[in-house]
Amino acid sequence: MSLLPQIWGGLAVATALVTMAGLSQAVIGWWAVRRHNLREHTRSHWQPPITILKPLHGDEPLLEEALASFCKQDYPHFQIVFGLQDPADPALHVLRRLRSRFPKLDIEVVIDPTQHGINRKVSNLINMYPRVAHDVLVIADSDIHAPPDYLSNLVAELDNPGVGLVTTLYAGLRATGTIAARLGAAQINHSFLPGALLARSLGRRDCLGATMALHRHTLESVGGLHALVHHLADDAVLGRLVSARGETVALAATLPETTVPEVRMSHLFAHELRWGRTIQSLAPVGFALSSLQYPLFWAALAVLFSGFEPWAILLFGATWLTRAATMLAIDAELGLSTAVPVWLLPARDLLSVAVILASYGGNQVAWRGHVMQISPPRLAAGKG
Repeated sequence: MSLLPQIWGGLAVATALVTMAGLSQAVIGWWAVRRHNLREHTRSHWQPPITILKPLHGDEPLLEEALASFCKQDYPHFQIVFGLQDPADPALHVLRRLRSRFPKLDIEVVIDPTQHGINRKVSNLINMYPRVAHDVLVIADSDIHAPPDYLSNLVAELDNPGVGLVTTLYAGLRATGTIAARLGAAQINHSFLPGALLARSLGRRDCLGATMALHRHTLESVGGLHALVHHLADDAVLGRLVSARGETVALAATLPETTVPEVRMSHLFAHELRWGRTIQSLAPVGFALSSLQYPLFWAALAVLFSGFEPWAILLFGATWLTRAATMLAIDAELGLSTAVPVWLLPARDLLSVAVILASYGGNQVAWRGHVMQISPPRLAAGKG
């Protein structure tokens, strides 16, 4: 029994050290956001015609606003191909309104229920692919809100030597003012975004599936969309296939936003668990280490293990203050409205760690009414 106080004391010190590491990462993450001007406007004399591929499923919150942002691009020549797998999909009503609002745009709508593999999004893209008119492709999620210079920034990056694939970071845009939507946007803006920039500064070149821009011949050289359809993490697989060709995955200097639609906490947890289990299948050790991003969780453990010692309570307060300062600084740097009030930051860190722990508890995810199993991607050689 005499060893018990020493064990608790050791755990308090250990969690305090982890807290300090997390605080350092928070400050470095803010620095990474400041260093990479994601609102920078880059232009290129090369402005090839582009085909935008938009797979759809259902009438999501803010769907018309998101799709209209692509119709309003400040770009000379582009085609948009929308794909649905159900002729009764309510997103069709949105597409009819868009065609009425933008009658001069080259808009194609493909309705085809054919399923080619476990990835329903990629199956939808395969069905859309015969309608592609141009060599430069932009594959973008339905919930992405693009700034007017989005396409210009993508092709400016794709025009650089050695670049085979272009992706973007994104910020969270709340569809409602609910606590769930606020926490969801905070996770994207203050954990995912600085974390992804830090990863790139350390040499990672991940492809983020919300936006993927590449040449048609690049896609076909790695096996086409059929090379992705048996993987749920299609973006990661495409990035690895392009990298295997000796080309890089570049990050465009633009920051679109993604809709955060959740109203209930249970929906937010299920959404983040799907993300978590997908990432965990790709990088299990790195995903576990990402818990360092949530220092308020570790500071709370230090308070508990220390028996509410004053030094631990002071550390918790300092951690809360630092997290709030870096959050507000990131929002100011990127011109974002603050997603979550300061008093909710401990809840955000606790929820994030709960998602990480739950991600190691199984390999099933729920996605758009379907339950699927995630397994680490095994890449076959492309066509070369």
